[in-house]
Amino acid sequence: MKAYTYLTLKEKPELKDAAATWFHSKWGVAKEAYLACMEAYLHHKTAYGWYLCLDEEKIIGGLGVIENDFHNRKDLTPNVCAVYTEEEYRCQGIAGHLLNMVVDDLKSKNITPIYLLTDHTNFYERYGWEFFCMVQGDGEPEMSRMYIHR
Repeated sequence: MKAYTYLTLKEKPELKDAAATWFHSKWGVAKEAYLACMEAYLHHKTAYGWYLCLDEEKIIGGLGVIENDFHNRKDLTPNVCAVYTEEEYRCQGIAGHLLNMVVDDLKSKNITPIYLLTDHTNFYERYGWEFFCMVQGDGEPEMSRMYIHR
């Protein structure tokens, strides 16, 4: 199995623009929104970070941590967001590695529990996440699953 590089954006801040472009291309959220969150992280205005997986110089996976991932439960914070692995790199444990990085990093900063909004079942459970409740996503007609990692 090929070795990939896992890092926080603080470890390689020069990737900020490429990372914001990459996340925008996956989720359709404005690039400027990602850049604003990344700037806050890089300038120590928040402890919530951005985590990437690289295949050489190419971003192949990533996720971030934000205050609220566009849902009505403002009390459930912080939220892991924008979890994505390029399709051809899936089923290699990349997302799991990134999720574990986030949990370890935030616990080292005494930030626990953390939350995650998803429609997936039987994926996050593999990495110690538990179903917590249903929440209403902003502008979403259906309820979504909220997970917690304690």
